[in-house]
Amino acid sequence: MKNTFFAAAVVIVSLLAAPRAWAESAWVSDEFEITLRSGPSTSNAIQLMVSSGRELEVLERDAETGYTRVRTAGGTEGWVLSRYLMPEASAREQLQTLTGQLTNANTRGSSLNSQLSAIRSEYDGSQASVRALERDKARLEQELADIKRTAANVLTINDENTRLRDQVESADIRVDVLEQENRELASEAIRYWFMSGGLVLVVGIILGLWLPRMRWQRRSGYDRF
Repeated sequence: MKNTFFAAAVVIVSLLAAPRAWAESAWVSDEFEITLRSGPSTSNAIQLMVSSGRELEVLERDAETGYTRVRTAGGTEGWVLSRYLMPEASAREQLQTLTGQLTNANTRGSSLNSQLSAIRSEYDGSQASVRALERDKARLEQELADIKRTAANVLTINDENTRLRDQVESADIRVDVLEQENRELASEAIRYWFMSGGLVLVVGIILGLWLPRMRWQRRSGYDRF
C-alpha cells in the first residue's frame, strides 16, 4: 500500500515538474507568411505556408537551430523559425477577436432584450389575467353569498308556509269540530223542543181528560147536599 502511494506521488510530482510546452500556444506574426518545414533547417522540405495571425500548438523548441516544432489546427506537424512566433495573438487579431466578441455580445444583448421584452409582455398579460380572475372570483363569491341568502330566505319562507299550513289545518279541524258541535246542539235543541211539545200535548190531553171528571165529581157532591 505504501509503495502504491509512493508511486502515485512520484507520478503527480513528475507531471507537475514536467515542461508544459505541449499546452503552450504561439501565433504567427502578422507581417508575412512563414514556411512550415519537415525539419528544423532550411534544407528540409516545405510542407505548407502558414499565414500570419494563425494559432499554432507548440510541441517542441530547439534553441540551437532556432526552430520550433508546431502543430496546425488541421493536424499538420512541422518546424517553423522561432523568431516568427509571438507569445500572444497580434493586436490586429486581438482586435478582430474582440470585435467579433463584441458583435456577438451585442447580438446576445439584443436577443436578451427581446427575450426580456417578451417576458415582460407575458408577465403583464399574466398579471392582467390574475386581476381578471380575482374580479371573477369576487363576483362569484358575491353571487354565492346572494344565493345562500336567497336559499336561507326560501327555507325560512318554506318553514313559515309549513307553520301557517299547520295552523290552517288546525283551524280547519277546530271549525269542523265546532260545526259538528253546532249540529249536535241543533239536534239536541230540536229534540228538546220536540219532547217539550210532546210533553205539553200529553199534559193537555191529560188535563182535557181529567178536568171534566173533576167538574162532574163536584156536581155530584153538590147534588148530594
